[in-house]
Amino acid sequence: MIQYNKMNKTKVAIIGPGNIGTDLMIKIMRLSENLEMSVMVGIDPNSDGLARAKKWGFATTDKGVRGLIAMPEWKDIKIVFDATSAKAHHYNWEHIKEFKDKRIIDLTPAAIGPYLVPPVNFDDNINLRNVNMVTCGGQATIPIVAAISKIAKVHYGEIVASIASKSAGPGTRANIDEFTETTASAIEKVGGASKGKAIIILNPAEPPMVMRDTVFTLSENGDKEAIRKSIHDMVAKVQKYVPGYSLHQEVQFEDIPEDEPVFIEGVGYKSGLKTMVLLKVKGAGHYLPEYAGNLDIMTSAAMATGDKLALLEFADS
Repeated sequence: MIQYNKMNKTKVAIIGPGNIGTDLMIKIMRLSENLEMSVMVGIDPNSDGLARAKKWGFATTDKGVRGLIAMPEWKDIKIVFDATSAKAHHYNWEHIKEFKDKRIIDLTPAAIGPYLVPPVNFDDNINLRNVNMVTCGGQATIPIVAAISKIAKVHYGEIVASIASKSAGPGTRANIDEFTETTASAIEKVGGASKGKAIIILNPAEPPMVMRDTVFTLSENGDKEAIRKSIHDMVAKVQKYVPGYSLHQEVQFEDIPEDEPVFIEGVGYKSGLKTMVLLKVKGAGHYLPEYAGNLDIMTSAAMATGDKLALLEFADS
């Protein structure tokens, strides 16, 4: 086992000092074995996230990605986390991609790089410089679709992500369309479903409720106990980096007989096995409230990805 200290950690920058970027900064400070926080980047000089970063001794700039590239710290940074918006990520990547020694982990739904869900397809993306963390709903549900796909071919995967309205900031609200499109696409490309659909609900309940996710799949008939075990195994993998991730109820099955098939738009009439999985995601409470599991799973998945990439980089050096 490699022992890490500050001298051999990989230096990182975070673009976007909002809720997600600030929570990610705190996670890296407290939990990361392989990453060292170096620079926080924003565009608002009065940002709380920039103020916190400066208070904790990190370099900051309110000049955006151009300001980051002009900083002396830039030469030592190997990983950049983008916690801005889908539109801003396109701009940021255009400036960063020419620096061949830098990787970028995209926490927006821009999906310039391939979708990455750590316990499902990390090994397929280790040599790429831009990877996309899909969405909060994708990080919570795609592992389950993939777990079912290991046992039986999934014709259709539908996910419903319900998050506290208070945890949906301006970035989340501006990216609703990208959320549904990106998540549905990743259900297919990463989860293995022939057809995917995603729905997001901003729940206004008071007090705010933790993130809840429902996964519906229609697959070929398969061994129900094998599917159940595959799902439980996957939940355990996600819990390693998102401790608040859990099954809300036991896995439920329904047989769809051949003489009573259901119609799926884009797929046609299908029979088989319907599987329903109910999940909840409780945040760690590092910077965000515990009910903001939707934001916590994104920062946790991003840090887990960065930790693995840093470990590979150190091993190769």
